[in-house]
Amino acid sequence: MISINQLSVSFTGKTLFDNVSFIIKDKDRIGLTGKNGAGKSTLLKILSGLQASDSGSIVLTGGHEVGYLPQEMIPDSTRTIMEETLTAFHKSNALEKEIESLTLQLSERTDYESEDYHKLIERLAEANERFHLIGGSDRLGLAEKVLSGLGFKRSDFSRSITEFSSGWQMRVELAKILLKNPEVMLLDEPTNHLDIESIGWLEEFLQGYQGAVVLVSHDRKFLDHVTNRTIEIVLGKIEDYNVPYSEYVLQREERRQIQQSAFDNQQKEIENIERFIERFRYKATKARQAQSRLKMLEKMERVEVDETDKSAISFHFPPAPHCGKIVVRAQDVGKRYGEKQIFSHFDFVLEKGEKVALVGRNGEGKSTFSKITVGEIADHEGSLELGAGVKIGYFAQNQAALLNGEKTVFETIDDIAVGEVRTRIRNILGCFLFSGEDIEKKVKVLSGGEKGRLALAKLLLEPVNLLILDEPTNHLDMRSKDILKMALLQYDGSLIVVSHDRDFLEGLTTKTYEFRDGKVKPHIGDVSSFLADRKMERLQELERAAGGAKAQTGNASANTRETPAPKPNAAQERELKKQLDRETRKLRNAITKLETEIAELETELDEMDRIFIADATQCTVENCNKYEEKKRMAAAKTDEWAALQEKLEGLES
Repeated sequence: MISINQLSVSFTGKTLFDNVSFIIKDKDRIGLTGKNGAGKSTLLKILSGLQASDSGSIVLTGGHEVGYLPQEMIPDSTRTIMEETLTAFHKSNALEKEIESLTLQLSERTDYESEDYHKLIERLAEANERFHLIGGSDRLGLAEKVLSGLGFKRSDFSRSITEFSSGWQMRVELAKILLKNPEVMLLDEPTNHLDIESIGWLEEFLQGYQGAVVLVSHDRKFLDHVTNRTIEIVLGKIEDYNVPYSEYVLQREERRQIQQSAFDNQQKEIENIERFIERFRYKATKARQAQSRLKMLEKMERVEVDETDKSAISFHFPPAPHCGKIVVRAQDVGKRYGEKQIFSHFDFVLEKGEKVALVGRNGEGKSTFSKITVGEIADHEGSLELGAGVKIGYFAQNQAALLNGEKTVFETIDDIAVGEVRTRIRNILGCFLFSGEDIEKKVKVLSGGEKGRLALAKLLLEPVNLLILDEPTNHLDMRSKDILKMALLQYDGSLIVVSHDRDFLEGLTTKTYEFRDGKVKPHIGDVSSFLADRKMERLQELERAAGGAKAQTGNASANTRETPAPKPNAAQERELKKQLDRETRKLRNAITKLETEIAELETELDEMDRIFIADATQCTVENCNKYEEKKRMAAAKTDEWAALQEKLEGLES
């Protein structure tokens, strides 16, 4: 358990925490949330002991080990992936050395009946017992399991860690913390360097973890799947609820509505009392009553409404210029770096207004294809052509790092703005939370989130009809991600987006392309539909593997006539049936949920139709945009329903 008492922290004159107190219990799963700059990472550093607070105390239960994964770090190891990962077993490694030393001592001694000899035997037995208890004999198997779950191939295990990018090196650091199995894990944006499948694996791992977890994440689905408690840092205080993030948001809003209602009622009561006092305080017959009400007013416990930080980006993309029906056409496209083929034989057509997602493990070619499309990479295989009149807006994965650190925020936009846009630079920056002195700050002093917002602001400088966004949400907080998603839903141009954020992608795109093992496979539907497809594929692979095992058993029996044919693996069949049953239930539940959502949207659209017909003045731009957005949502959900229905029918047959 960790007890945080009256914690206060200030940074460059700004209060991050003001007398904050809370307790982390042994099996808590806490999602630490708040806008960028609220102090989430600072709190994790303080809990890990790497940073001191201005005042207050932190008490950790004796014997508890803390594992801390920072948001960014630069490992300096030159070991192989497996060698570096195995350093996580420091307890097992120390016990192994002790066992070797004790065994050597016993082999060199001959005083078998002495007390010292028996003490050595006892110490050796105790060390062996502890070694097996903490899984020391299975270190290699555990390390392989975790590394594979985080996306490494077996062929990677013997490669030097220096051959891998910083993102993959961070995966090794995460693997080491998971394998250390500390009593408390502090994870700062652990999903930033993971692909969708690795995130799913990490969710399952943390769900089975027996210690406490405190994690910072802007991935709403990850928080909902892993955590059971949410602590939000807001204006130097904390809000603490024993529910996952999405439920917390609802409860927080309900609580504030109740507070606001109680506050409004109390203000009316105070107003009435003050009016009575003012009217009768100088009248002899009412003076006593007025004095009584004055004392009542002084003793009244005032209702307070929780403060909220409502600052958030606010923008929409300019209308897309006219272009041809085909926006991008790629035939047999591929890319090779030396001996390594990243992907090949990719045929791709993007039509006007279509929105697609590129998903897959890091290094499989998603960013490479984005760069081929924008013309940054010309030496590729196959052909790629843009349609007539296509204008591209591009947000690169390292867009924030490409900004000139010596320029100010204002200069960054002013240098590339042309025409009438130059008169709106301050307004554009204001929409992205840059105002007052902020616009004169140099880019090099901005936080990662601020640089990300500035890079997004550059996309508004001229109208485009094709947006290509490579991991645009990496440094955005929850509200900013929601606003970006809403702007993209309303955007009338075409979109290619690379992202591992399932909540951000859900309902945004209508087609998903998976980059995997050098090939690109299309999936109809959004990311939820894609993940359902992948689960089905894994089940089918398991079924084929089970069938293959049976076939091999049959062949072996035929070749060895004197040996009777072994019975089929019943346990494996039962497990497969359980998985198929679970998948069927999930599909039915998802279909029922979609049917309800579609019916609700259709009801809302009918009501809006009725209002527009009855009163033409209601056909404002804002209302029409809402109407079109609901239509798009209904169409997308109908497509998703059809895809899930088809899967269910195939599964049941």
